[in-house]
Amino acid sequence: MTNYPVSEAECASLVQDARAARTPIRILGGGTRSGMGRPVQAGATLSTARLTGITLYEPSEMVIGARAGTPLAEIEATLAEKGQMLAFEPMDHRKLYGIDGTPTIGAVAAGNISGPRRIWAGACRDSLIGVRFVNGLGEAIKSGGRVMKNVTGLDLVKLQAGAWGTLGVLTEVIFKVVPKPEIVATLVLEGLDDNTAIKAMSAALGSPYEITAAAHDPQSRKTALRIEGFDYSVDYRAGELGKLLKPFGALGRIDGATSLALWASIRDCTGLAQPPESAVWRLSVKPSAAPEAVAAIAARRDIRTRYDWGGGLIWIATPVDDDAGESIIRAAASVARGYATLVRAPDAIRASVPVFQPEAAPIAAVSRRIKASLDPENLFNSGLMHAQT
Repeated sequence: MTNYPVSEAECASLVQDARAARTPIRILGGGTRSGMGRPVQAGATLSTARLTGITLYEPSEMVIGARAGTPLAEIEATLAEKGQMLAFEPMDHRKLYGIDGTPTIGAVAAGNISGPRRIWAGACRDSLIGVRFVNGLGEAIKSGGRVMKNVTGLDLVKLQAGAWGTLGVLTEVIFKVVPKPEIVATLVLEGLDDNTAIKAMSAALGSPYEITAAAHDPQSRKTALRIEGFDYSVDYRAGELGKLLKPFGALGRIDGATSLALWASIRDCTGLAQPPESAVWRLSVKPSAAPEAVAAIAARRDIRTRYDWGGGLIWIATPVDDDAGESIIRAAASVARGYATLVRAPDAIRASVPVFQPEAAPIAAVSRRIKASLDPENLFNSGLMHAQT
């Protein structure tokens, strides 16, 4: 059974009833990221899809707030009317999972969903400045507000970003926003191997020319660098980058809709969506260690890869044989001092291997204490992030 509360009070009441009945709850937004995490065993589902509407928008203060079930597309359209946008460019998982549905702003916050601009503007959690949520006692909690400020103690705003609904039911979120650029141009290098591409991206990102995204496709051997801003500024920086990167080859340039479509494809990892039965991993490592990590995995498994974040983010598609490469991939990530997340795999695989990077014992102990303080009965998305002991 799925419940669709239309208010925070109704949401709190449903949680109170579930707590009294000791019924675990699966928390969903629009359902477009339901393939993420371990399969959840729950007696009921609570969807925030009808908790909709923008509650706050102050363009001059560059702040927007909305109820958790508000479609992401509505947020982006409202911001675009005022020449603004969300800085962190949230990924759309629908093509990767092969499903329909409506991404919601609350699910974006809950998953800390970020895209190619993360390397320049930070992650979703860096723009999230306020939340309202219902805890495991059925209490409505507010944390943060309209302005960014330093806090001491438990930062409930940042804790909710990336908790995937395990620490509470988000009912409202508030983000700081940024101006939308006038021009988005993509500079392209061709024919580079992985090591050389990482060096080229690092050189560009370390320059003063404000690269907002850098990605590399090993299959096509194309390296893409994004620059944004006013027309004259983009032209100047493109010229200077051409001089800086001359040792790596001549820079091509893509503008307009073609440039936007390229970055949407990179953002959503559409190049690894097929075949749908393959497992998809997401590795976060130091860029300079990325080629070696990929080579170590490729020596033992059939893989296809993509690099984002200047090489700091590696996407890997691989067959689901055995453990979908979990032991090999995590070993390579460990050597690179990074971590790996299983983003897509059949339920049986996601139930049998760790989906998220296993936590070190001290961190796991802190996580359990935080979970116990916000959801003492373990009602919310039980088992989604880690196997229950």
